[in-house]
Amino acid sequence: MSKKSSGGLVYSTEFGRACPDCRQPQDQCTCKQPERPLGDGIVRVSRDSKGRGGKVVTLVTGVPLADAELKDLAKALKQRCGVGGALKDGVIEIQGDQRELLVAELSKRGFTVKKAGG
Repeated sequence: MSKKSSGGLVYSTEFGRACPDCRQPQDQCTCKQPERPLGDGIVRVSRDSKGRGGKVVTLVTGVPLADAELKDLAKALKQRCGVGGALKDGVIEIQGDQRELLVAELSKRGFTVKKAGG
């Protein structure tokens, strides 16, 4: 079984999905991770309901953190609000209209925060 494949390792039972180029776990891959453009340093908190069947979510954008730290922040914010949510493409989504609570919490954590939208 010494078949040589051109694709490389894709999945390992040890750590899950792997990058086929560098063979590191996908969350630790350094060869293809897209860099998020640096914003103006202001975290924006807005409310949105488009494409969600009328349900409202609060969006937190522009947080200048790496992916792992952003994931931890999203988890802490969801726990602080007592609701669910998600982290999608660098944007934290929190269920419900939680703008006031999130602005206060992010300001307490040292971020420059603005309410965006209506």
